[in-house]
Amino acid sequence: MELDQVFGRAAPRVLDIGFGDGAALVEMAANDPQRDYIGVEVHRPGLGHCLQYAEQMQLSNLRLISMDAVDLLTNHIPERSLSAVNIFFPDPWPKKRHHKRRLIQPNFLELLASRLQRGALLHLATDWADYAQWMVEVVEADGRYTNTAGPGQYLPYPPPRPQTKFERRGLQRGHTVYDLIYRLNGA
Repeated sequence: MELDQVFGRAAPRVLDIGFGDGAALVEMAANDPQRDYIGVEVHRPGLGHCLQYAEQMQLSNLRLISMDAVDLLTNHIPERSLSAVNIFFPDPWPKKRHHKRRLIQPNFLELLASRLQRGALLHLATDWADYAQWMVEVVEADGRYTNTAGPGQYLPYPPPRPQTKFERRGLQRGHTVYDLIYRLNGA
């Protein structure tokens, strides 16, 4: 995929994986017109909602794709082409036997590192304490990423991003929200 052709310009690119209903993604794109946003989502109703929001806002810096994020990254996103990746409230797969299904895994981080520019940001958020700890352990064991808040630390709440539908739901249930921002090491 030639991203300059897709957007009709050269600009920093942000990939948002699993954007849910898309309201937060549209808000980020609307508030940050200097960057281009790519949203990838497998849930079709969420994609439809996001398309409606984006059309209402008449955004030229947002493109949406319905496919698996690993497939998109592996086959369509060029190496070193992303300035940031956002993964907000991915499925926590809370049962231990399902942990292998979690998106944040060593192989996934390796793939991301190849698509991120040096110094790019990886922003993660979850309201599941166990998954938050998993994210810290897996990402910090990788060695290519540096936690911007310090080793093992979470960002103070509220984070520097719009609130999502899943976040509101978690807060209503009394969950704590954990945000992490990692920088890909390198010049």
